[in-house]
Amino acid sequence: MLTTMVPELQKDMELMEAYDMAITPKEMFQQQARQERFETIKNLHSCKMTEGASVSPHVLKMKGYVDQLDRLGFPISQELATDLILNSLPESYSQFVMNYNMNNMEKSISSCI
Repeated sequence: MLTTMVPELQKDMELMEAYDMAITPKEMFQQQARQERFETIKNLHSCKMTEGASVSPHVLKMKGYVDQLDRLGFPISQELATDLILNSLPESYSQFVMNYNMNNMEKSISSCI
């Protein structure tokens, strides 16, 4: 098992039993994935478009966060993603948000912008 590892891991694990060698990397990578998920969710929820900025790059940025959560095994629904994006728009888009919510519930956010 040790021969398949990079030298740094070999040194750290040379005195471990086989079971511990198998579990230790799994725990290390699970912690990294949890941290990445936390950071992605934090970025998604705190992302706000600044007044006067272009909508397309903002939506693509938020979609990137949604896609990253999906890759990490924590997909969010299209409806929730749309709600988060609409909520991230500045006050000047309030009329658009109201119209979207009243009339275009079946359309994806990217088809409206």
